[in-house]
Amino acid sequence: MTGGLTEQQQARKGRIVALVIAGTMLLWIAAQFVGRAAGLPGRYALLFDFAAIAALIWALVNIFQIWRGRQGTQG
Repeated sequence: MTGGLTEQQQARKGRIVALVIAGTMLLWIAAQFVGRAAGLPGRYALLFDFAAIAALIWALVNIFQIWRGRQGTQG
């Protein structure tokens, strides 16, 4: 990348990451509740858990990228 991200791009990326984290947690909680209420087997709960973990790992990678981008612009 030439020059890195601008402040607006970093802020936008941060908002997207925040929405992904919040949405993931809401969907995960809902999936746990609905799965238990519907009597789904435990393997479906594990599937929801892995999907949530994947989304949170994606968010963590993006947070690291934002952090590294800000380190480059401050120094």
